[in-house]
Amino acid sequence: MVVALGLTALMVAVNGTARTSGFLRDKSLAQWIALNRLSEVRLNVTKFGQNTDTGELDFGNRKWHYDTRYFDTSIPSMKRVVVRVYLGDAKTKGNALAQAVGFLGSSVATPGSTVVDWTAGIVTATVAGTPNPAQPGGAPPPTTPPPGGGPIVPSPAPTPPTPPTPPTPPNP
Repeated sequence: MVVALGLTALMVAVNGTARTSGFLRDKSLAQWIALNRLSEVRLNVTKFGQNTDTGELDFGNRKWHYDTRYFDTSIPSMKRVVVRVYLGDAKTKGNALAQAVGFLGSSVATPGSTVVDWTAGIVTATVAGTPNPAQPGGAPPPTTPPPGGGPIVPSPAPTPPTPPTPPTPPNP
């Protein structure tokens, strides 16, 4: 009786491990498919005009299907691409096993030019005592690259002036 219970517990543990191993294998394969599809989209710009496309493929002796969607971003020449991969053919419903997100579009700046300010138009909180460029009287942010090229680095915030010390009385 004790041996039968021990063997049953062992079989349950081995079955759970095998099921987990199979799920992780499928998840890894789905992630590879999603990344491959994202690379295909980047190399094949003819699909850029569509909002979505789907497809099926055989990979790792299994049937898979994917869903590729294109979303607008705040940069007009750039789209966000989301690829979701499912196990089974396109008629199979279920949750995606993997998802990959990437971006597609033309360059924002010409090669070799200064670094683009990705924070343009963003107002951030400031530390008390430092000037805020978004408020009247605040220090304007730097707009030219430093000598010799390179990224635009904001100058450090000025330190507030220290109050003057009162004069010491003369000794008699």
